Amino acid sequence: MGLVTLVVRDYDEAIRFYVDGLGFTLVEDVPQGDKRWVVVSPADGSPAAGAALLLAEASTPEQEARIGDQTGGRVGFFLSTDDFDRDHARMTAFGVRFLETPREEVYGKVAVFEDLYGNRWDLLQPAA
Repeated sequence: MGLVTLVVRDYDEAIRFYVDGLGFTLVEDVPQGDKRWVVVSPADGSPAAGAALLLAEASTPEQEARIGDQTGGRVGFFLSTDDFDRDHARMTAFGVRFLETPREEVYGKVAVFEDLYGNRWDLLQPAA
């Protein structure tokens, strides 16, 4: 899988959250008339390194209604890390809202957080 579309309210606020708050890399930001092609990646900035997000600004009332609830309240996105404590501290300092305290599971260390629109994510450091 290459890109996953995430409907956002505003390109620039979404870029700021994903780049500054979550540590993603801005891969592309290309004007396309009244829209932009905006891609962010949690990896090294290369979509070939793994899945990336296509940030798509809502352009219809139907799309606007889905901002922040694209998965019906379930965790729909998973952000892997090799250093949970580092990333949790950085994200918390930025103001990312965690819905629970970090917990140890058989599969790794995890905590659920919300993006700036309310979509739920897991921050996950897989077990060794």
